[in-house]
Amino acid sequence: MIHQTPDRNVAKGWFVGPWNSAVPIPVGYANEGVNELHQHDQMFEIYLVARGTSTAVVNQQIIQLQAGDMLVVEPGETHSFGHSSLDYFHFVIQTPFVPGDKILVEK
Repeated sequence: MIHQTPDRNVAKGWFVGPWNSAVPIPVGYANEGVNELHQHDQMFEIYLVARGTSTAVVNQQIIQLQAGDMLVVEPGETHSFGHSSLDYFHFVIQTPFVPGDKILVEK
């Protein structure tokens, strides 16, 4: 069993993944949408919005997120987050996990 609680004092973090356990996929969180345009060549990212609202941008398409929403970003899709409400919180799952698969994109 693994049990962790998010650190509310940091913007984002990772609970668990192949680097620290036998769990084959990373599970992370964010206390705000992080505005860093990037893509992954091989990984999918699954965002599960638990609280608040945020604006995601996927391949230049604006998506309004709210509690209860799920967003799947597929490999090759550029994405970032814009404004988030003060109470915003999401979980993120990356699959299949590929070390070094994050590629920053110039805006």
